[in-house]
Amino acid sequence: MTKIHAARSAETKAIQEMLTASGYSDTAINYYIDKPYMGHIPDADITSEMTGTCGDTMGIYIKMNNGVVGEAKYQVMGCAGAISAAMAVVDLIKGKSLEFARTIDDGTVFKVLEEIPVKKHHCIQLAVKTLHKALDAHFLKKSA
Repeated sequence: MTKIHAARSAETKAIQEMLTASGYSDTAINYYIDKPYMGHIPDADITSEMTGTCGDTMGIYIKMNNGVVGEAKYQVMGCAGAISAAMAVVDLIKGKSLEFARTIDDGTVFKVLEEIPVKKHHCIQLAVKTLHKALDAHFLKKSA
């Protein structure tokens, strides 16, 4: 292991300990550290962006594949709660229909995350609202 890898490992462990002490579950912490769906999809079929009351900003990008969500990513400028909530939303919608994605609510995301601090529950709401805003615009455009 190089010095850089050892430093990253120690830093990651310190972040995990801090987030655990703050009330985050291992699942939420792993989403935050790994950020598996963080990024931008340049040719996305569905997009939206929102800024929450706390100032966190999210953009969602969805690429459809044969009528289901093939790929989805969020860009998040925000805290661990916002990032983990956004990553959980993607896990919930990948491979699913847009109609199913529209049924995702705060409680569904919270169950995936298992636990985040009460003061961060608004982050879940922001991730869900960003998804719903994108879907609403898509369905409105399709019906026009």
